[in-house]
Amino acid sequence: MTKQYRSDALASIHETMEALNGVGAIDNQTMREFDDSCLTPIARLSPEAIRALREREHLSQPVFARYLNVSKNLVSDWERGVKRPGGPALRLILKAHVTQTLQPVI
Repeated sequence: MTKQYRSDALASIHETMEALNGVGAIDNQTMREFDDSCLTPIARLSPEAIRALREREHLSQPVFARYLNVSKNLVSDWERGVKRPGGPALRLILKAHVTQTLQPVI
């Protein structure tokens, strides 16, 4: 997956910082902090948006959960705002939200 930067300038600076990290001039902690400051943050979806996406695709919570490889209870928690999706599930939900289609993972 390609990294998305806040700007072209930050992309160039990040490339330099990665090289410095590679030769040991800066430590991994500093690199993680730098990543956080220049990479584009991942968007968050509201519980209502997650439910709307599921309903737009005409899926029940258990089927939606199966597509995302998570439990149906977790989908329910997302839709009630108890928890927020993260990691691979968030990426898949955002991709489906943007592309207007959800495909099962085989």
